[in-house]
Amino acid sequence: MATRRPQDPRVARSRRIILGAALDELGEAGYGAFSIESVAARAGVGKATIYRLWPHKLALIADAFRMLQDEGDPELATGTPREKLVRIVRHVAEVAKHSPFSKCLPALIDAAERDRELRTFHRRFQAAARRPLIALLEAGAKSGDFPRHLDPELTAFALLGAIFFCRLMTSKPFDPDRAAELVDEVLGS
Repeated sequence: MATRRPQDPRVARSRRIILGAALDELGEAGYGAFSIESVAARAGVGKATIYRLWPHKLALIADAFRMLQDEGDPELATGTPREKLVRIVRHVAEVAKHSPFSKCLPALIDAAERDRELRTFHRRFQAAARRPLIALLEAGAKSGDFPRHLDPELTAFALLGAIFFCRLMTSKPFDPDRAAELVDEVLGS
């Protein structure tokens, strides 16, 4: 069995800088104007460095989104199902309000309408991001902590939909401090 060598801290740091530059570029320039050259300039590296790690711009963007997702998940090891649900809703509201992901979201939605590969990535990424929420809702309904008739996927859409509607369709993002209110409203508590 092959052992995995630890990553050189300099390489790890360079990757993080490049991924951060990719998110900044996507948020500011949009998907259509996004280029490896622009990301390289932002990160202060040569474009060959980026191409060694990522074969094309979608691979770079996908990795940047995975980095964001890995860094910021809320703590779900403790608490009641309702407390965990409020934490998830608050976290999503905070991400939608002010984060690199929030800045990139309009560009992704717009470009996904025209780019099948990006659309596929975006749908898979969002489906994977919803899984923990849907699993929590399903477990809470089975345990009786949430209404037993609850449809976990539809409830997840209702909770997340309110947050993303505010982000994309109004002038004011959903206030993370109202996460408990949203949960109560959707669950009928």
